[in-house]
Amino acid sequence: MFDTLGLICMMWWCMMLFHPLHADFQCIESEAQESPITNVKMNWRKMELTWESSKNFSTYKCTIMDRDMESLQTEVDSPLCRFPVELYLPLHKGVFLTIEVPNTNISKTCTFIPRGMNGSAIDNFSCVIYNISLMNCTWQAGKDAPADTQYFLYWQNSRYEDAMECELYFKDENGRNMGCGFQNVRIETEKAYFLVNGSSKDSLIQFYDAYIQLYKIETLTPPLNVTVNCTRDPAGCIITWQAPLTSHMGNIKCFQYEISIQNKDEPKEEKKDPPVRNNRYEFQNYNEEKKYILKIRARGKNCLVSSNWGEWSEPIEFGQGKDYFPFVILFLIALGTISVALLQYYLFKRYCNFKSIFSPIPQPKDKFNASTDEDIQTEYVNLPRKRCTEEVTVVEEMT
Repeated sequence: MFDTLGLICMMWWCMMLFHPLHADFQCIESEAQESPITNVKMNWRKMELTWESSKNFSTYKCTIMDRDMESLQTEVDSPLCRFPVELYLPLHKGVFLTIEVPNTNISKTCTFIPRGMNGSAIDNFSCVIYNISLMNCTWQAGKDAPADTQYFLYWQNSRYEDAMECELYFKDENGRNMGCGFQNVRIETEKAYFLVNGSSKDSLIQFYDAYIQLYKIETLTPPLNVTVNCTRDPAGCIITWQAPLTSHMGNIKCFQYEISIQNKDEPKEEKKDPPVRNNRYEFQNYNEEKKYILKIRARGKNCLVSSNWGEWSEPIEFGQGKDYFPFVILFLIALGTISVALLQYYLFKRYCNFKSIFSPIPQPKDKFNASTDEDIQTEYVNLPRKRCTEEVTVVEEMT
């Protein structure tokens, strides 16, 4: 026999959402006899299960279980069961509630069943907090969701605060909401509740909900005020810094730090010691003739701080490194000498080519100062002549 409460909007959601969820709340009683347990209700905000009973029983046993078979059981002496509010039970997979009377066959099982088209709820929902107070949440459309499906995100930072709808949606090329950005997010100690509803003209869209511990999704900012002080004798460096800023944690002992020191000339040579808990580190392998690059990042340790490594600090260079100045001077001198020699060679080559192309131009005769032909002939005639004397010697043969 079914005791159907049908489509309901639980008190909590009526207070926190703008429209009801599509879900059925159905109760089935034992077949042996008509159950005296009736009018079963669940207040999800207070996590209270109530009912009415036509008979007085000294003890009741209540069980709540989700689809992953994780359950919690408690015994009470009145028609009221209170489950821990820290149970943080998502409802999109369905929830089973059972009321039993010990040592009898009287029981009633109620099931919270989300309605809607299978495969229409969102997938891969995730959120991240960065820059202390900014949060982005993203998701993917359901694989079987109709093309006109539109999604809406609501969230509640704690059960004592009002729910808020996303004010800045991230849309895809079709205008469908696929993410949301939040500002001024404050991390509380309890889990935040997220719910994504959907709407379509073709069919009902299943909802998705999740409880998330906000500090676990925070990406820590880099450590602050990183400084390096090095000495030559003894050779070593003292590195100090301050804890990263967070919106909820001021205890500097909650952080663990990873220090990366890299040789600038040999990038593969990186020194990483085990993480440290304090804000001071001694670098003992310091060589002033080398140049080093320092980075530091943080994560939470045994506190309500994310255990994932945060962002690296800006790289800081320290150490003198090798003095390349004399080599640079010698290189510049050699380069200058070669340049001057090449310039002289180029100019000489250009000058020779110029003379070969442009031969000398004959000068015109100066009729006023030039000598006449007769003068030239006279001068030629009056030139002294060299006289030669020829001597002839006759040899006679004597008989």
